[in-house]
Amino acid sequence: MIRIRLTVTDFARVRFAPRPAPLQELNVALMKMCRSDDALLFGRWRQRLLRSLPATAEPLADLVPGGEAPRFIDVFSDGLTAGLDTVRASHPALVRSEIERVYAGHPGPPPLWIRGLHRGDADAWRLLRRAQQAAFETALRPVWPLIQDLHRTEFSRYALTAAEHGTAAALAALVPGSRLHDGVWEFGAPWEADLTPGGRGLVLQPTFHWTGHPLIADPPDGPLFLTYPSGPGLPLAPGTAGGTDDALARLLGRTRLDILLLLAEEHTTSGLARRLGVSNATVSAHTATLREAGWITTVRAGRAVLHRRSALGGMLVRR
Repeated sequence: MIRIRLTVTDFARVRFAPRPAPLQELNVALMKMCRSDDALLFGRWRQRLLRSLPATAEPLADLVPGGEAPRFIDVFSDGLTAGLDTVRASHPALVRSEIERVYAGHPGPPPLWIRGLHRGDADAWRLLRRAQQAAFETALRPVWPLIQDLHRTEFSRYALTAAEHGTAAALAALVPGSRLHDGVWEFGAPWEADLTPGGRGLVLQPTFHWTGHPLIADPPDGPLFLTYPSGPGLPLAPGTAGGTDDALARLLGRTRLDILLLLAEEHTTSGLARRLGVSNATVSAHTATLREAGWITTVRAGRAVLHRRSALGGMLVRR
């Protein structure tokens, strides 16, 4: 059981990652590849990925000798280059302590390049960067447009739930079977953990290559990160990234999506109603929800009410 004790400040600092994190998605994809569960669904995907990974990616296996990765590769930057740079900028003391932790009790000495990483050797760092880059290009680059589309859909689903039912309900809905009571969010896991962000906040990061329990990253100088499984629960295939509007329409409802699309330009309530063939009251109800989610802005100009899509709403529909 994992328990996250959220203060009022933490609730105010709950954020949903606006974009997927390439290195975190890579981490969970490789974790899923190395497991044996869900063999019927993921067996062939595992075999294909194992066969296709180039030799330059093989050093990544040395980082997880006992199945647990060092924390300095838990990086949530939303760009690949930025993520790789963040790994390289890890504090030397953290790198040393994490390598020692994952190799504690492991028979035999670490490989030479791991020992070089422990010393801060530049060649070892370059080897790690090349391995992460090669693994991403092989495992995730072909499906990255689909991951981005899935992330936008999940982002909108969370924002809509939070706007209509509040942050607590949105959090509880992310993890089936979880419970949030008196500021303590509880959900199942194979181990016991009691976490207190203490005002640092919480960042929610969906992943589309993981079907297990949520994963926690607790850096000492930033917010708590929760990575949770989302998406279809199936191996992702290249070339299936289309249909974003259809997915958003199923999630938001066709009228709300049409309003978002129209509000690339400013419209009044009555103007939207005429364009969509619905009543002013219907438009007002939908714009209220979209405004609560932060996807549109509304200002009054005399007797008219003017609506326009926000930057956040534009990121959602990419138009």
